[in-house]
Parts: sequence; C-alpha cells; structure tokens
Amino acid sequence: MYGSTRRWIRGLTVALMDGSIHTFRRGQRIDFPVTPLPAPRARKHTAGYYLREPFDWVDLFCGSEGTLGVVLEAELALLPVPAQLLTGVVFFPATELALAAVEAWRSVSQLRMLEYFDCHSLRLLRSRYSDIPQSAESALLVEQILDGLPGDPVEDWLDRIGSSGGLEDSWFGETAADRERFRVFRHTLPELVNDEVRRLGHGKLGTDFAVPVGQNTAMMDIYRRHLEAEFAGNHVIFGHIGDAHVHVNLLPANPGQAARAPELLRELASEAVRLGGTVSAEHGLGKKKAHLLPLEYAPEQISAMCSVKRRLDPSWLLGRHTLLPVPAEFLHTS
Repeated sequence: MYGSTRRWIRGLTVALMDGSIHTFRRGQRIDFPVTPLPAPRARKHTAGYYLREPFDWVDLFCGSEGTLGVVLEAELALLPVPAQLLTGVVFFPATELALAAVEAWRSVSQLRMLEYFDCHSLRLLRSRYSDIPQSAESALLVEQILDGLPGDPVEDWLDRIGSSGGLEDSWFGETAADRERFRVFRHTLPELVNDEVRRLGHGKLGTDFAVPVGQNTAMMDIYRRHLEAEFAGNHVIFGHIGDAHVHVNLLPANPGQAARAPELLRELASEAVRLGGTVSAEHGLGKKKAHLLPLEYAPEQISAMCSVKRRLDPSWLLGRHTLLPVPAEFLHTS
C-alpha cells in the first residue's frame, strides 16, 4: 500500500567527496547531463542508480548504497496512524489456493499488507507455533485499515476465506496485542531460517527479486519448479507477495547443493528480469550481489552509472566494490 521508500523522502542532506555538504529538496533536478536509464516494471526496484525523469537529486541518492555521498539527514513524509486495523494469518490447505487468493485480494480496499509463507516456512514455524493448523500448506498475512470502511469487515473476510478455500481456523484480531503476535510470527521465520543454516553448516543464499504483479504467478511457478527439483525441503519462500516480491532462501544440505546454489540464484534472477522484473527490489546489491547488475542493465547503461559515479566521486573512494565495478586505474589502491 505504501510503496517504495523513495516516494516518502522529501529532502536529503548529503556530504560529497569534495567536502561540501548539500541539502537537496524533492523536485530539485540534477544539474549535470545524465543518460536516462529504463526502469523495470516491478513495483519496487533498487538495482543501480535511479536515472530517469524527472532526474531528481533525491531519487539519485536514494538507493545509491553510499557510493555517491554520505547521507547526514533525511526528511520524510509522515502518514497518520490508522485508528483501527484488522490483522490476520489466513491458512490454506494448498499452495495453489493461496496464490489464487493473492490475485483476488490484492485489490481489497485499504489492504496494507499481503505477505506469503510457503509450506517449508510453516514447517519451520511449527517448532514455535503448535497452533498452526496441521492441514495448512501455506499462509497469507493480511492487514487492513478499517477507518471509514462500510459494512462489517470481519464478515467480509469470513466470506473471502470461504470463497478462496482458506481454513476456518485461520487467525484474526483487531487489538494491538493481536498485531504484535502476528508481527512476531512473521519475524520469527528469518530467525528460524538462520538457526537451520547453522545446523546444516553450508551457509544460505537469498533473493530480493521482484516482477510485475501480473507476472507473480509465472514467477512463483518458476521458483517452485526449480526449487522442488534441486532443493526439495531445503528452501523457504516468503515475503511481500502483494508486490510480487518474495524472498527465496536456499538452505544447502550438502556440499553439492552449496556449490550449485549461487548459479541457481543467478538463473532465477535472469528469469525475473525476463519477466520485466528486477534483481533487487528493496535491499540493494552491495558487494556480494553486484555481479547481478549486468543481468538487468546493458554494458552501456552500467557505463552511464559509472559516469555519474566519476562525477561525484572521481577517485572512486566511496563504497569501493559496492554495486559498480572498480575501474582498472583504481584497482591497485583497492
């Protein structure tokens, strides 16, 4: 519902490499020539520099991962806190039912959260939550702002659950305590994933890919087909499915899977780009995933990003090896 972080940034105070400090307001246009770059059709994307109309300074620094300047202050727009919320975890006996519900519920009025848990996510969560229905194969975490909604929202959700094939023993609540319980439920999963990684001893790799919402079903089919073939039982899929942006975590169980995991993730990244998506929806690429940038951008487009980097950091000192390749003339000082 709230979209990308950049839309809520009103101003930034940034220290540049020449020692100057500037405050850039939203709408202040970049004052040097830049080559425009295409945007993926995904709702969220943070891969590479934001170089497109209206060529706003704030957009340029947002998502640049510290490679262009150091952000000292940020001014953000605030929204009023909703007076009343309805939060729930809806369980489904089959994955296909949950994915169909995503498409049906994405347009629900004032829905502000739609998060997915696959069967492997629920398997891990059952170690902490014995009240997860035994027949549940997947789940959706939903949250709706009730302010000003007509009718009975609870009855509306009961109807939605019934028509979508959801389980009657799904969880719902309207109190702050309920919301906190469901928040903890959601954030317990990454903790359990990390526990599983330590137990298996081969490390983990995760994705941050997103596709256009119209390609969500296609991308989920790709994930499930590849993962069940090569990492059956050793992966989880969870996250922001309302934006067609889920996280896949691979949990290699043996050296063979550990060796295969990086290339499989690269193949999945290529599939996301093929469907009009991005290799990084929210976390950026950093150093570890910088090799994925060429899957989304052509060499001349990456060169355009490097030109902006040279303009603001001519000695290539900020965030070296982050996002962009270091030019040959600077490698000896890496």
